[in-house]
Amino acid sequence: MLGFSLNVKKNDQVAVITGKDKGKQGKVLRILRAKGKVIIEGVNQKKKHSRPTGKNPQGGIIEIDAPIHISNVMVICPNCSKLTRIGKKFLGNGKKVRICKKCQEVIEK
Repeated sequence: MLGFSLNVKKNDQVAVITGKDKGKQGKVLRILRAKGKVIIEGVNQKKKHSRPTGKNPQGGIIEIDAPIHISNVMVICPNCSKLTRIGKKFLGNGKKVRICKKCQEVIEK
């Protein structure tokens, strides 16, 4: 069991709030739930040496997106375009949705 809740979901637009990539923004590609990390497009890029394969006949050095801890990112609200915390609320029909803590609008996925 993780000691924190995952308020970030796949395809959310997020910004890095601390570390060497502070200020960078990107889309969440994958969530590594067991480790509490996320992989964000264009953030925390590492170089990897690859040998020639059928997929990559040239081989060489490629850049890959490495995981970053989920506590180091914040969701960008699609409505007000601000960094925000996420709240949860039940609608009239009983459906549970995520809301922006700043503008109180529902965050679509």
